[in-house]
Order: sequence, then C-alpha cells, then structure tokens
Amino acid sequence: MTRDDSIQTAGRTAGETATASTAAPQRTVLLLLTALSVLPVNIYLPALPKIAATFQADFALVNLSIAGYAVINALTEIIAGAMSDRYGRRPVALIAVSIFIVASIGCALAPNIGIFLLFRVMQASIAACFCVALVAIKETAGERGAANRIGYAAMGWAIAPMLGPSVGGILDETFGWRAIFVALALIGAAILAISMRELTETAGPASRSKGNYLASYRQILGSARFWAYTLCMACSTGTLYIFLGGASLAASSSLGGSSAKLGFFMGMVPAGFILGSYLAARLTRQSHSTTLVIARLSTCMGLLLGLILSISGVTHVLAFFGPCIFIGIGNGLTFPAANLGVMSVRGHLSGTAAGLAAAMSIAGAALIASIAGLFLREAGAVLTLFAMLLTSASLALSAAFFAAFVDRRLAVRIPNGEPAESGSGA
Repeated sequence: MTRDDSIQTAGRTAGETATASTAAPQRTVLLLLTALSVLPVNIYLPALPKIAATFQADFALVNLSIAGYAVINALTEIIAGAMSDRYGRRPVALIAVSIFIVASIGCALAPNIGIFLLFRVMQASIAACFCVALVAIKETAGERGAANRIGYAAMGWAIAPMLGPSVGGILDETFGWRAIFVALALIGAAILAISMRELTETAGPASRSKGNYLASYRQILGSARFWAYTLCMACSTGTLYIFLGGASLAASSSLGGSSAKLGFFMGMVPAGFILGSYLAARLTRQSHSTTLVIARLSTCMGLLLGLILSISGVTHVLAFFGPCIFIGIGNGLTFPAANLGVMSVRGHLSGTAAGLAAAMSIAGAALIASIAGLFLREAGAVLTLFAMLLTSASLALSAAFFAAFVDRRLAVRIPNGEPAESGSGA
C-alpha cells in the first residue's frame, strides 16, 4: 500500500467514524420531532370540561380548539413542506418548535376563551416538524435505510398519542389544566435546545427548490404516482377514523357501557399500529408498493373476518375488536411505505410532496369518516360499521394496486429504478 493510499484510507475511516458518531444524535432528534408533532393533538382532551368551566364558555365553543387545530395543522403541513424545500429543513423545524413553545405558554396563561383558542391553533405550527423530519430521515438514510428508520419513527407516532391523554389527565388532576400546556412548553424547549445543537441541515443548496410554489404544487399534483400513494394513505386513515367514530356505538352493548373497558379494547388498534410499524422497519427489502399491497390485504382480510363473524351472529367483544386490530397493523405498514413513495416522486420537492400528501390524507380521511357516519345507527351498528370499514379499506387496497401498477410501468421506463423527475408524468 502506498503512502497516498494510506492517507486516503485513514481519511475515509475518520470520515466514517465522524458520520457514525453524529448519526445517532441526528436520528434521536428526528424521532423526538415526529413524536412532538402529534403529542399536542389529544393530550389536553381530558381537561376540556375544566377548560370550559374556567372560562365559563359553552362546551361547543371550547371544542373549536380541536377543529381549529386540525385546520391549521393541515395548512401548516402544506406550507412548511414547500418552505423546507426552498430554505432548508433545519430553519423550518427550529421556527416551528419556537412558535409552539410561545403558543403553549400563551395557552397556559390565557385569561379568556378567545386568547386560549388563538394560541391553541398556533400550537399547530408543530405539524411542520412531521414532514420536515420525514424528509430529513429520507435524505440522511437513503431509500432502504429510510424505510427502516421511518418504521421505527412511526412507532413514536402511535405511542405519543396513546400516552398523551393519560399524562394530560394526571397533570389536570394534580396541578390543573394549565399545567398541561406548561409541560408542553417545557418539552418543546428541551427539544428546541437539543435540535439547535444536534440537528444539521440535510438539504444541500444545490438540491433546494428554486421555482415558485404554485409551479412546485403543479409538478406534484401532476404525478400519478403521488396520487396513488396519497389516496392509499387517505383511505387507510379514513378506515381508522371510521373505527374511532363508530367503535363506541358498535361495542356499547357487549361492554355494558363501561368507558374503561372501551378504552382498553380501543387501545388494541394503536398496539396493532406499533406492531405494523415494527414490521415495516423489517420489510425494507420490499418495494414501497409491494409493502402497501401486503398492508392493505392484511387489513381487508381482518375486516372481512369481522364481517363474517357479525353476519354469523357472534357478539363477543373480541369478535369486534380482534379483527379491528388489523386496521392498526395495516396502517403501521402503510404509512412508512406510502410517505417514502410520495417523497420519491420529485426528489427536489420531497418536502412539498410530504406536506401536501399529509394534508390531503387528513382531509380525505375526514370526508370518508363523515360519509360513513351518515349510515351508522344503533340498530345493527356492528354489521354496518364493518361494512363501512371494509369499503374504505378496499378503496385503500385499490390505490395500493394502482401504486404497484404505476411503479411497475415506471421501472420499465427507467430500468435503474430511480423515481421520475419533472415532466415525466409518473
């Protein structure tokens, strides 16, 4: 080995060591950002009655904090994704967390319901961290590595909302409802401090979007591949929303009206999501569309079993919640693959695509759940609910097959498997 070879080898080794030493903190920060982006959604829900009592406000008015948050959440996803493509991932994430901290403090100190609602919708700025973290994971890990890491990150998406209401209820009972928002501000401040130190920029200047925002949206919306993956996410999320809206009605008779039992059995679906996310992290050798088809088939088969049991007259509580666990498993498998598929549509617009897909998925799922709600009645609720769940899951399966068809066609046109760029129409 020559002296020059030795120097080059030593340089590569040092570089690899440096990369390995910084990779773990970077991954930790991204996981924290994704968890923080979903934690505020429901952590304060147990305290809603006390918030209404404190401000002497109608409960329906306080409930606007849920609807308003959802609307701003969707808008934030759209705007933040595009901004991260132009200005970088790091500044967008840091600004989002900073706004979240201020908003949380504002909620804690709010003197009236109007100020509370204003700061509550400002909290939705944290949604920017969701798409930014996903894109940063993809940019730092590559296609295969990203599937693994996003699978594990998805477990955090499920665990944070699962623990949120319990933690919020304890804080409310012990210190009062304002303590919930103080805790959110402190958590946000801690993550901001860690992010400022450990979060590095993943989008190089050469890869940043230079065009206008509308042109970027047109490029994304003109892709059949984007629509296939997004529709699959929307219908998959819609299946979950239908379950959340109808489970209490369908299971009330078999559970004897027990809220504690209902909460326990409904927790089977998030547990299934965690399992599905873990499996997604292990199925990195499969293509994104293949994983989608496997995921959606598992959900449809589980719900079909539930429908058959319902038609057969089986009324045991596990005959309802057992098949529904496949909603969680299927979604846990779906979301990492679908998000990666969306972000691969246009490499230089991955943030725009991720944000747009997230917003469209939430809006589409809400529409699906609203339509399904029109058919739910107390009489025959289980049978009707399974029929609605299976319909939505079947639509998601159809979208998964469409994604597989588009990917197969693209693989023929581009043999090396790279995603199509602007103007390809794929």
